[in-house]
Amino acid sequence: MSSEAEGRFHMVDVSSLTSVPRRATLRTVLRTDDGVRIEAVYEPSTASVTDTGAYTGVGADSDTDAGTAVVLAHGFTGSADRPAVRRAAQAFRRHAAVVSFSFRGHGRSGGRSTVGDREVLDLSAAVRWARELGHARVVTVGFSMGGSVVLRHAALEKGTDARADAVAAVSAPARWYYRGTPSMRRVHWVVTRPVGRLVGRYGLGTRIDRKEWDPVPLAPFEAVPLIAPTPLLVVHGDRDPYFPLDHPRMLAEAAEMAGSPAELWLERGMGHAENAAGDELLDRLGNWLARP
Repeated sequence: MSSEAEGRFHMVDVSSLTSVPRRATLRTVLRTDDGVRIEAVYEPSTASVTDTGAYTGVGADSDTDAGTAVVLAHGFTGSADRPAVRRAAQAFRRHAAVVSFSFRGHGRSGGRSTVGDREVLDLSAAVRWARELGHARVVTVGFSMGGSVVLRHAALEKGTDARADAVAAVSAPARWYYRGTPSMRRVHWVVTRPVGRLVGRYGLGTRIDRKEWDPVPLAPFEAVPLIAPTPLLVVHGDRDPYFPLDHPRMLAEAAEMAGSPAELWLERGMGHAENAAGDELLDRLGNWLARP
């Protein structure tokens, strides 16, 4: 799948960031390297907010290191404003600042979804923005499709200004074209059939590119060995209706074979992605992401 380019440049549709205190929430529009407009939201950590509401974190109103920022990548048909994504963002804010955004074809972002391919460019734009805001340490966490994107992004952007300093993939597939569950067969129907794409657009609020992948992007399990030595966490529920447990185990094995074992959390009773992530899990995730 591919998405049409609109020109290469990067912008932030807010007033001068240097005049905006970092205690404020910022809603912006970014441009990806292939020219797609991406909506993004920055929210400072609440860990250093006093009872009076004054933000006392490092770099609150300066250009110094503002600590860790978590960039949150949602699942297919999600967006920055979906309740489950907002709940996760608020949980992570107790540990670090949070950048949430809508992938192309989702929410208020432009373009069309390529279901995990060119979405790496969307994540890269969000990570760069977090660094522009003064965060020296930027980590990524992705759910489902977003989980596959953070894995590929960590491999492809390692060593660049869009790099991730730690990566957590939740409910992510290990390989492409999986149709082994009824839930995934429904997803493939939505993505590959004209009527399905209409359902995606008008029923699920997701605009899907009709073009097939060309070339087929690096599979998540193929990306994992390239991530090392960046810290990697794989999280998966044992009741996931989309991807069974052989997917997270395949990812963990790929990391182990690369000589940099991933942490693997198999969550008892958990279903799929951000909608199934409980408060306790989100708090543990936030703690893992924020630790240096």
